[in-house]
Amino acid sequence: MTDEAPVVPSSCWFGPLARFLGPAYLRNAFTKGTVQEVDFLWDALDLASGQSVLDVGCGPGRHSLELARRGIGVLGVDASDDFIALARASAEAEHLPARFEVADVRDLAYDGIYDAVICLCQGGFGLLGGRDEVDVFHRIVRAARSGGAVAVSAFHAPFALRHLEDGETYDAATGVLHERSMLRDADGNEEEFDLWTTCFTTRELELLAALAGLDVQVVHGVTPGRYRAGAPDLDAPELLLVGRRST
Repeated sequence: MTDEAPVVPSSCWFGPLARFLGPAYLRNAFTKGTVQEVDFLWDALDLASGQSVLDVGCGPGRHSLELARRGIGVLGVDASDDFIALARASAEAEHLPARFEVADVRDLAYDGIYDAVICLCQGGFGLLGGRDEVDVFHRIVRAARSGGAVAVSAFHAPFALRHLEDGETYDAATGVLHERSMLRDADGNEEEFDLWTTCFTTRELELLAALAGLDVQVVHGVTPGRYRAGAPDLDAPELLLVGRRST
């Protein structure tokens, strides 16, 4: 860790990475537990067939598609047009009740529409470089109807610091973890990318929820593909906040 962390670009830095990876994104190990994650969320959010869900930062749509397979009407939004194209193709191939739109999480303007809203795997919320989180959290919560369920995951700051690797930096002022990673596309081509992930503590998520009018039910400490009910600890790489819109 160095004293000075690289400055996060002001534009959406994830777009070129998504364009390079394309379908190869779904080869990552953290994407392989989709069914287990949706099983857990189904109970945690009290979902039922026929309900509506907004998936914020949906990527190639893995959670949206699995929810649609269970009879949920889903809208997935993501800033990457490449990922949205992949999601649409999958939905069309399976004739699923899922729609996908290109949208920046900072521009969400839904109000009281959805039975539940999810923002998982740092889907937009954790990729803002320490900027705009208060406003974005409000927008996520506001999309749910009054009493509607909300689930947001975020990278866990204590875990990031405990497991900081050589070459990674953590900006204590913003909570942004920076790393450089060699990625491989679907054709086997390799390219190195900068990655910036904003990390949070349990308390920070709870405070954001309070500001946004979200009644927190629980914050779990989870691992991708192994969601579970349990308090966060130092070995939990992610936090999963579950709550309901109060207003």
